[in-house]
Amino acid sequence: MGEKRKNKDRLCTILMIVFFSILAILVILPIYTIFLASFKPGGDLLQYGLNLGIDWSRMSLDNYVLLFTGQHDYWRWFFNSITLTVVTVVATLLVSAFVGYGFAAYEFKGLYKQMTTWGLMDNYIAIVLPFVAHASTIFFFRQYLLGLPKSLLEAGRIDGATEYGIFFKLIMPIMKPAFAAMAILNGMNAWNNYLWPLLVIRSSEKYTLTLGLNTLINPYGDNYSLLVVGSFFSIIPIFILFVCFQQYFIEGMTAGAVKE
Repeated sequence: MGEKRKNKDRLCTILMIVFFSILAILVILPIYTIFLASFKPGGDLLQYGLNLGIDWSRMSLDNYVLLFTGQHDYWRWFFNSITLTVVTVVATLLVSAFVGYGFAAYEFKGLYKQMTTWGLMDNYIAIVLPFVAHASTIFFFRQYLLGLPKSLLEAGRIDGATEYGIFFKLIMPIMKPAFAAMAILNGMNAWNNYLWPLLVIRSSEKYTLTLGLNTLINPYGDNYSLLVVGSFFSIIPIFILFVCFQQYFIEGMTAGAVKE
């Protein structure tokens, strides 16, 4: 009986390894394809599309040199996106966590105003503000906080702490997994945000990376190689963000999905 159980466990382990290996290949393959394409001339991309073929005689760093040192404002777009992503994530985590805490204890009505009535068109504030109180982030924090023991809040109130004091001194320190999970998700959303900045940003010097890369597309298709290079480098910040917070990500997502 014990031998059968061992064989069954061994088979399950092998199947899981095979499954996740295939899954990893499916995830890595598109990134590897884009990486190869970044060294190919734009004409090859139009003629053959994205593929795994390697012709060493036609591989070069010309696309990188042209994008990073040419007439395109790639680094301006890049740092504009970095700035907006950091500001959006920090503001979203702080405000949504506080609002989620409020929703767990109080009921109140929200208000809505359009950006045009505040004169915020062509302004970075207009990009950040709608996502500061993100509905799904608030709901996640609310679910996470509902799982905390009420005795913790009561102990803080008995000690004379205000609601702000309870939140910042008692609640926030134990929300690290939730913050990490939402930092990754909101960071990815802010970094990849295209439609909303397209609607509110008018000045080219304020373009984010997603808007700037879109300007590389022209009817002649001779900038697709630059678009591939820029797209490949745009993956790096999100990858770094996930690596930094991955140890808390699963814990935070699991805890936020269950209410005690």
